[in-house]
Amino acid sequence: MKKRLFLLTLAIWAVCSLQAQSEEERYIEVTGTSEIEIVPDKIHYIIEIREYFEEEFDGKSKPEEFRTKVPLARIEKNLRQALSEAGITPENIRTQEVGDYWRKQGQDFLVSKKFDIVLQDFKQIDEIVKRIDTRGVNTMRIGELENKDMLDYHIKGKIEALKAAQRKATYLVEAVGKKLGPVIRIVEDGNMGMGSLFSAQSNVRASDAALFDEFRTIKKSYSVLVRFAITD
Repeated sequence: MKKRLFLLTLAIWAVCSLQAQSEEERYIEVTGTSEIEIVPDKIHYIIEIREYFEEEFDGKSKPEEFRTKVPLARIEKNLRQALSEAGITPENIRTQEVGDYWRKQGQDFLVSKKFDIVLQDFKQIDEIVKRIDTRGVNTMRIGELENKDMLDYHIKGKIEALKAAQRKATYLVEAVGKKLGPVIRIVEDGNMGMGSLFSAQSNVRASDAALFDEFRTIKKSYSVLVRFAITD
């Protein structure tokens, strides 16, 4: 009697397991993606200045003849004057770093200084470029682009990616005469780390920023992997 009861219990368990496995295998797994374009309300514009020799620009002196060094303090004064004329206030100018630049053996160090300038509009870059004296300016580029509502945009982007996954799964299962069931699992794309989510297309020279509008927005891409049940 006990043996029969054991065998009956085992049989019931086996049938239930097979049914559960069968039901679990009736699913579709798809990837949904979305892209959002955001207009930044804070632009970090990076300018690096560096000491130079006046003879570099006379068109005739050779490097070994360079003697008259233009000090960093004078270059910075001219830069700040140009920024002021472009409407940039002192509180929006932050020193990022100071360093030395070795030219050639036997010649002086040339001191450099990098500034992080916070702007609200790309038109301000155009105004800076018009006024700045490029002698003594080593690099100018767009740094990080920000928007105060970035978190809201992230949420919207992920929701749109999830909706895209649902649309894709729906037309796929309907194509084989089935219906889309409830969500079983949602997984954010592991290939997109936080660095990818928060990075912006900002590695651009000043001249490029003044010419190409596509670099004036933050473009974010989102991806989710979703598993849906399939019903009859």
